[in-house]
Amino acid sequence: MKAIRRFSVRPVLPDPLGPLQELALNLRWSWHPESRELLRSVDPEGWRAAGRDPVRLLSNVTADRLTALAGRRSFLRQLRLAQEDLRDYLTGPRWYQQADDPRLPRAIAYFSPEFGITAALPQYSGGLGILAGDHLKAGSDLGVPLIGVGLLYRHGYFRQSLSPDGWQQEQYPVLDPYEMPLVELTGPDGNQVRVSLALPGGRTLYAQVWQVQVGRVPLLLLDSALAENAPAERDVTDRLYGGGSEHRLLQEMLLGIGGVRAVRAFCRITGHPEPEVFHMNEGHAGFLGPERIRELGEAARLPFDAALRAVRAGTVFTTHTPVPAGIDRFSEELVARHFGQGAELSGLDREQLLALGREPSGSAAPGGGTTAGEEPPSFNMAVLGLRTAQRANGVSTLHGGVSREMFAGLWPGFDPAEVPITSVTNGVHAPTWTDDAVLRARTGKLSDAALWDLRRALREQLVHEVRARVRTSWTQRGAGQAELGWVDDVLDPDVLTLGFARRVPAYKRLTLMLRDPGRLRALLLHPERPVQLVVAGKAHPADEGGKRLIQELVRFADDPGVRHRIVFLPDYGMAMALPLYAGCDVWLNNPLRPLEACGTSGMKAALNGCLNLSVRDGWWDEWYGPDFGWEIPTADGPAAADPARRDAVEATALYTLLEEQVAPCFYERGPDGGRLPRRWLEMVRATMERLGPMVTAERMLRTYVEELYAPAAAAHRAHGPQAARELAGYAARLRREWPRVAVDHVGTGPEPAALGGRLSLRVRVALGDLEPEAVRVQAAGGRVDGDDRLTDPVTVDLEPAGGPDISGRWTYEGKLALDRAGPFGWTVRILPAHPLLVSDAELGLVAQPEEAVTETPGVLFR
Repeated sequence: MKAIRRFSVRPVLPDPLGPLQELALNLRWSWHPESRELLRSVDPEGWRAAGRDPVRLLSNVTADRLTALAGRRSFLRQLRLAQEDLRDYLTGPRWYQQADDPRLPRAIAYFSPEFGITAALPQYSGGLGILAGDHLKAGSDLGVPLIGVGLLYRHGYFRQSLSPDGWQQEQYPVLDPYEMPLVELTGPDGNQVRVSLALPGGRTLYAQVWQVQVGRVPLLLLDSALAENAPAERDVTDRLYGGGSEHRLLQEMLLGIGGVRAVRAFCRITGHPEPEVFHMNEGHAGFLGPERIRELGEAARLPFDAALRAVRAGTVFTTHTPVPAGIDRFSEELVARHFGQGAELSGLDREQLLALGREPSGSAAPGGGTTAGEEPPSFNMAVLGLRTAQRANGVSTLHGGVSREMFAGLWPGFDPAEVPITSVTNGVHAPTWTDDAVLRARTGKLSDAALWDLRRALREQLVHEVRARVRTSWTQRGAGQAELGWVDDVLDPDVLTLGFARRVPAYKRLTLMLRDPGRLRALLLHPERPVQLVVAGKAHPADEGGKRLIQELVRFADDPGVRHRIVFLPDYGMAMALPLYAGCDVWLNNPLRPLEACGTSGMKAALNGCLNLSVRDGWWDEWYGPDFGWEIPTADGPAAADPARRDAVEATALYTLLEEQVAPCFYERGPDGGRLPRRWLEMVRATMERLGPMVTAERMLRTYVEELYAPAAAAHRAHGPQAARELAGYAARLRREWPRVAVDHVGTGPEPAALGGRLSLRVRVALGDLEPEAVRVQAAGGRVDGDDRLTDPVTVDLEPAGGPDISGRWTYEGKLALDRAGPFGWTVRILPAHPLLVSDAELGLVAQPEEAVTETPGVLFR
């Protein structure tokens, strides 16, 4: 019989065991080995059966076992010590508190559509969510006062299996919040906290707020699966990245608008400081900006433009997207229908709201799109994020440059290098992603022999894990136990092991390794230096091309001649990931450069002594070194323009590296015939001791705090209502006058030809009705390329020389140093100037000579 209703009965623990609930409901156990070991000891067999999930464990443990533990003094002593340790961790001062810096924000709200914290809370699909989870964990360890905000998906992301012919199958199991490590957020009256959104046609979307405790950091998750909602609204949070365009729009409205309202309720109830900084992890949370504009309009009676300036000051936007297809876009008609009279944010001017996300028309549309003048413009969530955040960043140095190029259309007149998008290279949470055996080993103290034995033990652990998963996968595909004897020979703990595990969009090139099947087969079956491959990854349910790539790989791996050397493991997730990162010797990454924004899986592998073999993309581009692994050369010239030829060139380079460098290094035992590969171990040690500290989320979050959060908090405090009105008025006046602002005449003294000389400039400018204090007149000089474009220019501000002339023109003077030899060029331009602006390009206004000609040496006329 099938139940007509489902609910969970939580266990009643004996009083002495009460702290177990506290330990289980704080996700610190997911990265704290001592807490995990104590929870495991409650019922070791039950711990394995529960998938290492303490909430499920405590739900299933028998009353007899609980009674026995309640009477065991040694266990109670350990439990008390664990509880005291957790409370010390939650209350003691950490890096952030010890900094004692008044510039630091009192709190930061961190919004993300997904959070990957533990397999026990499956609310993630890939790298974006794992990064968000690591961000919160690092915040907890450092004492950074974050508040996480996301959605609770009742079906999470899909579970993956394979059909008999290797085609990806998706299942969406129902997740019961009461069986997960979270609690309802309730008010002083004990009632559930709910937020609501007004929808067109008089409908209302309600959402309950759940709280997850991630160490010191609260994470608020909004859940629309409520009886009060109509079926369509009830399903808004049904699954991660599911549904059509309107469904996704409602998810993002709930995340952004509902998330701000949930944060306000949480702070009122708990007394937690209100956030001074709001951080959007991708554009999915972009509607938090308009909601905060609404708040300021109502609370401080600020007009839209002034409220926007105030909101921007305290907002940070992080883009993870190197390809236009990764950006959420909605039709303006759809967005317009969900805002305004009778719907959400009815107090805001709808046209002003739509303008925040509108892509400019023409070929330079930000995000790589093209919007023809006669086509309706799209509402772009990344554009919304950039226009409502004063500070923005990409997630590696290379990706920062890609992002500046990609969104340059938002700042016409400025070179991509001047686009106000910086970069903070992602990091990974070392306590989460480092195997317990590696954490215990203190590798700096290990001899080469002990380090080699540790690496072999991790490889052997992976072999056992892989065999169990291969057996399960083949059983799901219809194989009987009598057919699976070969599984006991899958992989070998003494063979060089490569790992490749990630999402499966086309640009990550899952099947590049199959470009020459014969050559791959020879590598796998080499009589003296064999390699073995462990591959995993999910394609988006709607990505038929990605599913075909998986099927192609699976069919190759199914071949009886090689299936002991190459496996595809379905249902890649956090539970599978750690044994992979720890047990592989080499982590393979071969995306199309520069389409990997960061790619943190190789970082997690590096923490465990796994070497990287990767295209110079994402983080590997900036931190690659020959002691840490190998660089896969990328095609250039004509080969780069032909996708098939590019793949062939780069696959050949990959095979050659494996044959001539990677495998020989692993198997080389030296002239003495010993058992240790000395050069390999040198690289493992360098990876763990030198690269490891660089790739941590702690380093990443310190950078966010120092370079983005603290300046944003200072700007937030400076942009009070009066200052916001003044800045909005300044910007409006500047826009009115800017058509009359121009560089009228540029004169120079003699042009010195020697390095170290100084070029005297005298510039006449028209400012309309603006005063000189409202602008900066700037000279820029440096080397020029073949198109006379300045490369890496140096700028100097020119100073007013007296008052306006009879025509109202102003004269500016200054000197430009000739600080480099070779072809040299210079120009001048006029920029806005205001103490509350953080970049020259912020207002997108610049005036410079357009068609300058030289009539006499050193003189430019416009």
